[in-house]
Amino acid sequence: MSVLEIRNLHATVGDTAILKGVNLTLRSGEIHAMMGPNGSGKSTLSYIIAGHPHYHVTEGDILLDGESILDMEADERARAGIFLAFQYPVAVPGVSVANFLRTAVSNVRGYTEAEKNGKGDGGGVIGSNLMPMREFRRELTAKMKEFNVDSSFARRYLNDGFSGGEKKRTEVLQMAMLEPKFAILDESDSGLDIDALQVVSDGINKLATEKRGFLLITHYQRMLNYVKPDFVSIFFGGRIVMTGGPEVAHMLEEKGYKWVEEELVGGMVPA
Repeated sequence: MSVLEIRNLHATVGDTAILKGVNLTLRSGEIHAMMGPNGSGKSTLSYIIAGHPHYHVTEGDILLDGESILDMEADERARAGIFLAFQYPVAVPGVSVANFLRTAVSNVRGYTEAEKNGKGDGGGVIGSNLMPMREFRRELTAKMKEFNVDSSFARRYLNDGFSGGEKKRTEVLQMAMLEPKFAILDESDSGLDIDALQVVSDGINKLATEKRGFLLITHYQRMLNYVKPDFVSIFFGGRIVMTGGPEVAHMLEEKGYKWVEEELVGGMVPA
């Protein structure tokens, strides 16, 4: 079992404090939903876990299986088992989904395929660091079928001209191929119609095994109608102010966020 632990995390952007003492423990096999209003710091937390260089941690730590990851670059954290699905995935014209995934999977899994260049004194060795194409295609084809991603996606440029639902399906495919220990999903329900939401939720449920933990960041209850969380936390003002079970999400759906400031902030419920 793996454990992702966030201890008293404080962080800033420039001179502005965003995170103000976040404590959270996520274990393999758990789905933890985090809900909160715009501007509360939820997305900032996800970026900091993934290693975004724009944010500065001023206090606290992030531990993966007992080891701090704060000094790791984003690519090192990915290799260690951290995955971030963005709210607004960026288009990468000119790079096909298949080429992107082959490069990402090869880096995360540490492939060191070598080729002879046939030059000079008998030919040197060039490390291509890519998963063998035949093996990659076999796995990609199987994953696309399993997660209801059309085979034509492999030839399309990454997120270029994709609908919101297509972008999120592609991120589910990335998770399936990369097999992270922990997946952080930053508002993956944003902009999805019901059909797309069901497909994405189905993919998350397939990936939610005892080997993997999920942190689902969302504003609304609707994704949690399809993906059942073990824990739900309320994030407000840069910190977690309450943690409970699925009933917390239903309470927020009924009462909104105004009561959080009135009843919890200032008399915080420990997370």
